[in-house]
Amino acid sequence: MGCLVSTPKDTGGNRRRPGSIGEVSVYVPGLRIPKPVDFSQSLSGHVSKTLVERLTAMRTRIVVMAGQEALTITRTRRKTTTQHGRSTLADLHQALEDYLPVLLGLVSDGSQLQFKVQFIWVNQEDDAEETAMFNAWYEVLSVLHLMAVLSLSQANLLLLPRTSADFYQPKASEESRRGSIDIFLKAAGYLDCAVRHVLPRLPSELRRNLPVDLAEGVLRALCLQALGQGVDIQLGMAIDSTKATLAVKRRLACEMVKYWQQAQDNLMNLPLSNGWGEKHRHFVKWKYVEAKAAAYYYHGLILDEGNTEKSHGMAVAALQAADEYFEESKKACEVFNAAHPLSR
Repeated sequence: MGCLVSTPKDTGGNRRRPGSIGEVSVYVPGLRIPKPVDFSQSLSGHVSKTLVERLTAMRTRIVVMAGQEALTITRTRRKTTTQHGRSTLADLHQALEDYLPVLLGLVSDGSQLQFKVQFIWVNQEDDAEETAMFNAWYEVLSVLHLMAVLSLSQANLLLLPRTSADFYQPKASEESRRGSIDIFLKAAGYLDCAVRHVLPRLPSELRRNLPVDLAEGVLRALCLQALGQGVDIQLGMAIDSTKATLAVKRRLACEMVKYWQQAQDNLMNLPLSNGWGEKHRHFVKWKYVEAKAAAYYYHGLILDEGNTEKSHGMAVAALQAADEYFEESKKACEVFNAAHPLSR
């Protein structure tokens, strides 16, 4: 086992700090890009030549695709298609899904193979540039993180507003919104697995040397963010539905408050001094305040249905609080967009 955190050298040109990330419906953290590793030298004599070749081919494909995606992931764009008509995000995600079960063979049943290969990843969010570890669980953790980030990117593309046929307020289609909910749940699942089942496998020394974008608090916050944004979409669809009651809308809004508050708590004490980390904090604060505005608003509407003077007074107070939180959320949104890298 071992860990090496390098200085800003030999990044292969994949690391890129964008000045702007364009339109944002979903906050997507900076990418972590894998660098090539030599499986044949590390695993020769321990596993079959066929397995070595398979691991090499699968990971090389991921390295190439992730490097290409790093140049475009932070630019505002619609779905980029390949020659086969699929999105590059989907192709990279599929390549990671194919690679993961093969990679898990190196760590199954406490195999010593997990310590044979040095895995290296470039960290877009971390000033140390890259982190290398002789531990396959670190590779598993990095793969799950990248799968979650790609999922958030896919959800963002789905939710970017499009001009409607009637030329009214641009909005995402109902199909896109429903699809994004499934994607948010997948992203949350990857991150929950990383926190519950992968991080505990790493020795405490290695966990202390993980880059900031793999810190437990960041992973938990991203997981809660994915859950919170999934509920956010459900609330938006409930608002558009004539069948959804005020009680349903209030319940969804309160659920949002819970997720965003927990996300904020997980980021509270982390040393996120870089631009990406600070922007993440601003995003969570904005969505948390926005969720509180919605919760107070629907609570106020329900109270206003009461026939007593007391219930009416409580409704007025709740709606006033909602208005104050809404104004605060608009300011928090402006702060988020103005934070580096810029967004809108």
